[in-house]
Amino acid sequence: MTGCASTPEKIAPPAQTPALPPVQTPAKVPRAPVKTPPAPVIRPITAPSDKESHELVMKLLPRNLRDKEGWGTDLQSAFKALQISPSPEHFCAVIAVTAQESGFQADPSVPGLPAIVRREIEQRSEKYNIPQTVIDWMLATNSNDGRTFNQRISALKTEKELSDLIEEIIAMVPAGKRLFPHYNPVRTGGPMQVSVEFAQAHALARPYPYPIDGNLRNEVFSRRGGLYFGSAILLDYPAPYTEMLYRFADFNAGRYSCRNAAFQQALARASGRELASDGDLLRYTNGRVAPEPSATFSALQTIRPALKMTEAEILADLRLEKLSTFGKSTLYNRLFALADQTCRQPRVTLPEIDLKSPKISRKLTTQWFANRVNGRYKNCLQQVGLTPAK
Repeated sequence: MTGCASTPEKIAPPAQTPALPPVQTPAKVPRAPVKTPPAPVIRPITAPSDKESHELVMKLLPRNLRDKEGWGTDLQSAFKALQISPSPEHFCAVIAVTAQESGFQADPSVPGLPAIVRREIEQRSEKYNIPQTVIDWMLATNSNDGRTFNQRISALKTEKELSDLIEEIIAMVPAGKRLFPHYNPVRTGGPMQVSVEFAQAHALARPYPYPIDGNLRNEVFSRRGGLYFGSAILLDYPAPYTEMLYRFADFNAGRYSCRNAAFQQALARASGRELASDGDLLRYTNGRVAPEPSATFSALQTIRPALKMTEAEILADLRLEKLSTFGKSTLYNRLFALADQTCRQPRVTLPEIDLKSPKISRKLTTQWFANRVNGRYKNCLQQVGLTPAK
């Protein structure tokens, strides 16, 4: 209290600080102008011109091919209509299949065709209980060109001639309808041996780009139609393949056969059952799922608890086997999850199918076909200094 009441000591004011000299701003030094680098030129990726595409296909086609210009024009036209990229890989794929199937003949000849046809008629007459006297009368009937059907059979050389002959027999002779009650048995033809059934289905989904000569069956046997439908079935679908080899196998066995065959192999491991890796997951009758369960469906039934799927759910997914969406289905993913528990299973493999046809006289398989065509494919690519992607 006493200290707080005392009089404070007077403090002298501080001395004045001398003023500082003004700060001089240095003169501005002019800077050299900065050059802005030019923007990079981004050129859009363009498809090859029609001229470049034609030059490429002419280089890839066989050197001594008869009417090479016509083959090149029809192949280029097919790619354009189907919107398939005119790349060396795509051109070589079609060229390889055509070389294997027909040797670049629009309507290839079949050795021993008359004997094959007579044997087929004999087997069918027995199957449908048609007396031999009726068959003899039918064959002695005159066809549209003045020759008897018997004479026409003796002169047969190509599948197109045989197809036309059977169409006439069905239309003109009552016994012909009994002999061929459902459809013309000539199912494939043309330079790429395309299925007539596929061509008809494809034309319903996507209009055929050329004028039709008579009917669509005739187009399959022509060069332009054969190349168009052959290119479509080989290349015009999304497939989970990194190698063209598997498309070649699909061409022979049916779309997605290589993916489905791998599914069957994985199922065999997961179920412990022996299964044929043929790529057919269901049984079919006249294009519809048959009531008899397939071996694949039966094997799936044994591991249904592990799949956590009902029978109806499994069947619904199996019905997608001809489509790309099967590879994204619940069944596909859960089956591979089970099979991969021991070791990862391949997602594609060549199907194991024996090829059977009246035209085939030796043991051939889909694996043989795919590898044979793949060899031609590699040779084709080497002409432009390319090798197949692995």
